[in-house]
Amino acid sequence: MATHHANAVLPDEPEKATLEGKNKLLGFWLFLGGETVLFGSLFATFIALRDQANGGPTSQELFDMPLVAAATLLLLTSSMTAVMATLALHKKNLKQIQVWLAITVLLGLGFLGLEIYEFMHYVHEGHKVSTSAFGSAFYTLVGFHGGHVAFGILWIILLQVSATKKGLTVVTAPKFYLASLYWHFIDVVWVFIFTVVYLMGMIGGKVG
Repeated sequence: MATHHANAVLPDEPEKATLEGKNKLLGFWLFLGGETVLFGSLFATFIALRDQANGGPTSQELFDMPLVAAATLLLLTSSMTAVMATLALHKKNLKQIQVWLAITVLLGLGFLGLEIYEFMHYVHEGHKVSTSAFGSAFYTLVGFHGGHVAFGILWIILLQVSATKKGLTVVTAPKFYLASLYWHFIDVVWVFIFTVVYLMGMIGGKVG
């Protein structure tokens, strides 16, 4: 089959085998740099506004830490499966790549499901975007990250469909690598959200 033939002639690091692949990787790092600045501004805004609840529920009254911890576990596990997909890429094993990325997608969907449930619970408790500056900053930051997770899931699904037709080549390999890199980025951002928004939110109010 064409796929097996393509795999047989792939170099050791197929994502960097061509000039186009290297340029895509460089461009993607620049893109992630811009995303980092954007998220940094959202974090700064949240930190400045997190104590302005305006009579609405505070983070200590609101946050469901067991739910957030479960969502965090799902996303961190998905980062591990994305690593396994990258290792499979370097082994030139398309089947393993697709299996590990399918698990990554399922874990990402689980994370999004918990986040949507979390938001619905908070709205029911009176914590809305329009309730306070704290609410606006919270939903903007966490929701913006959730949008990135949704985009990552869609990207991986489209790659899976495309690879089924085109196989693993020096053209498709960089796309798998970049998708995995993007997934690690949103996982790292979530670690900061978990720390700054949730942990500091629970501890800060007690200290204050």
